[in-house]
Amino acid sequence: MKFMMLLQSDESSPEAAAGSSDEALNAMGAYNEELIKAGVMLAGEGLHPSSTGVRVHYDGDERTVVDGPFTESKELLAGFWIIQVRDRDEAIEWARRIPLRTAQVEVRQIFDISEFDQDNEYVKKEKEWREATGESRTA
Repeated sequence: MKFMMLLQSDESSPEAAAGSSDEALNAMGAYNEELIKAGVMLAGEGLHPSSTGVRVHYDGDERTVVDGPFTESKELLAGFWIIQVRDRDEAIEWARRIPLRTAQVEVRQIFDISEFDQDNEYVKKEKEWREATGESRTA
């Protein structure tokens, strides 16, 4: 099962890892190394602060682009990991081990292609693409 661990940020925790101390970077590096050695890490990245991002708002056919920062947001995304584990409990255990002093991490299961209507045209195309390339689009 694939899970995404979403590192959330707010006003009290910096969004960008660029200002992190060597101690914090080393702790996170050691954690990531544990994930890799255990064979569960598929992807993981930190994100630049919302001040460098944009949001696209959808209203019917209309699209509006709003530049960051998003200071009015109570929660911002600071980074993520995608892991492949046996079950939800193992995903939660990995999340509990993230070396954070203050933060919040949301753990969400990623849909597997088998959970969609197998007769759907685009599900069939996705399966063909995966078989042809030997790849998954989630990692």
